[in-house]
Amino acid sequence: MAVQEIRLYPDPILKTVCEPIEAFDASVESLIEDLIDTMVAAGHSVGVAAPQIGATRRALVVDVSKSKLGRENNHGLLVMVNPVILEKAGCSSMREGCMSVPDYTGNVSRAEQVVVQFLDRQGRETVIQASGFEAVAIQHELDHLDGFLFLDRVSSLKTDVFRRKK
Repeated sequence: MAVQEIRLYPDPILKTVCEPIEAFDASVESLIEDLIDTMVAAGHSVGVAAPQIGATRRALVVDVSKSKLGRENNHGLLVMVNPVILEKAGCSSMREGCMSVPDYTGNVSRAEQVVVQFLDRQGRETVIQASGFEAVAIQHELDHLDGFLFLDRVSSLKTDVFRRKK
């Protein structure tokens, strides 16, 4: 479909709790295509959530297969509609970045493994277990659907947020 403009912090849409998708129709397919196109066009991105492109619907895409951190352990391109984390295990801290907060990164603690239930691109209920970098990416993108940025997850804005080098 189309590469969409990424909404940047402090755009209020990024703090909006997204609405569930009730029916699969052409608008959902269009949203999914826009999410994929936007993620791929960014080059370095491993995920995009609907509010980042201006939609307040519960959809996201994740693909860590081309990242050195996720290359060995991934499910390929994941299209998640109405995702819910059913289980979490472990905890680790990792430096995260976000296309909506392009000038900063931050140390965020997240579960090392997650079990996620969602509807796939065809509207089929799916459950996967993800771990490592893929689990982190899923949690990061799912946070967007609930109005959270990684900045909301750092322990301290003074010690855990870093300006990117240009």
